[in-house]
Amino acid sequence: MDTLFAVLHVVSAVFVVGPMAILPMTGMRAVRAGNAAQVRTLAKSTTILSGLSLLVVLFGFAVMGMADPKYKTSITTPWILWSIIAYIIALGLTLFVVVPAMRRAADALDGLSNTASAAPAVATGVTPSDEAVALDSRGYPAIAAGSGVASLLLVLVVVLMVWKP
Repeated sequence: MDTLFAVLHVVSAVFVVGPMAILPMTGMRAVRAGNAAQVRTLAKSTTILSGLSLLVVLFGFAVMGMADPKYKTSITTPWILWSIIAYIIALGLTLFVVVPAMRRAADALDGLSNTASAAPAVATGVTPSDEAVALDSRGYPAIAAGSGVASLLLVLVVVLMVWKP
């Protein structure tokens, strides 16, 4: 049974946490392309996958609980504790910084497309670089920084899980 939970832990980490880390980076590409619908969809998908990532934690606790007593693993084992802390910070960054920034960027893109359709850029004097500055001020840096730090923290979790210092 412990092998089953170990497999579920690793598989859910690959297929849930992996996309949770990568989708915001795809969202940055969609922001640059000006695709508000795609950014909004990616924000929703990132939220769902972030919630599902709790399964990885549950399966991890199951593996820890079934581990051979000679390994003396518990929640206070340093590499497990640091993994949990890094995961919680990554999850918080994703849910409370990255996803809201993606939603703001989608709203900003919707606003730009509504203004662009009402008045062409030439008539309003707005240049493409002005639009890029407007997008940057509405969330792109937060998406980039937040998802980058969250991804690094998730890499730290993987290193700790493999290395077990």
